[in-house]
Amino acid sequence: MKAKHKEALAAYLFLTPNFIGFLIFTCLPVIFSLFLSFFRWELITGDGGLFSGLKFVGFANFIKLLGFHFETGHLVANDPHFWYYLYNTVFMMLIIPVGILGSLILALAVNQKLKGIAAYRLIFFLPVICPIAAIAVLWKVLLNPDFGLINNLISKFGIFMGLDIIGPNWLSDAMWAKPAVMLVSLWMTVGGYNMILYLAALQGIPRDLYEAADIDGASGWHKFRYITFPMISPTTFFITIMSIIGGLQGGFAIIYILTGGGPANSSTTIMYYIFTNLYEFQKAGYAAAVAWVLFIIIFVFSRLYWKRGGKLVHY
Repeated sequence: MKAKHKEALAAYLFLTPNFIGFLIFTCLPVIFSLFLSFFRWELITGDGGLFSGLKFVGFANFIKLLGFHFETGHLVANDPHFWYYLYNTVFMMLIIPVGILGSLILALAVNQKLKGIAAYRLIFFLPVICPIAAIAVLWKVLLNPDFGLINNLISKFGIFMGLDIIGPNWLSDAMWAKPAVMLVSLWMTVGGYNMILYLAALQGIPRDLYEAADIDGASGWHKFRYITFPMISPTTFFITIMSIIGGLQGGFAIIYILTGGGPANSSTTIMYYIFTNLYEFQKAGYAAAVAWVLFIIIFVFSRLYWKRGGKLVHY
């Protein structure tokens, strides 16, 4: 056997365990979910059989999910919950530009050559290392309307300004539940992987460009506008598209622990809707249909952004 054939065989042997894991735990479940979306499957049935409640319904799940009908002369969605939860999901994504800007600012700050800068990088990255459940429980205490630190600071600020200000009921008020979840998500992501990606991009910019700009008398803002920002545009493009995908998928764990999708479903996202259909309502087929509609939304949105946003990237 030739040496290159031996190397290829060794490579295939190393790749085989990962390929088998991908096939069993990713590829096959995805295919099964597509198959399941055309069925009505109630997991718990009267006779106790797992597949006894499986019934082919064709596109009925998708028609119920996306369709409309006339009711008393008005066009009404077949599943108004889906559209409301899609609105919740998109609303919470409004925090994405703020998070990306915050990550860039942090990356610029920790890119300085200062003593102990590695410790600051670690501190900002800690929310990613810590378990999500622990972070959610911590923020649930901080956002407590009676003894939470956030409302305590708000009341102290009111006293300082000579005003009687009482903090909102963050997690039990339908108006404040989404902003509370957005605040926690921002805190978790602003110093995470996006900051690391920006930091790597900043350190990859040739120093000669800044030296030439200094010779020409360029200010700090002009160096950022004409050197830094164009050079990190591929990283910004990647972070933006990944943030959009992550935002559409929703922060299920945070919502589950903080609000449970409430109050009055005001913080329920599409991902949480999939969870409730599958585990609470035992409607596996409908949950699979929602998941595939979400996949199509993510695919179309990502494809459009890739086509439009890619023109703004400087290579």
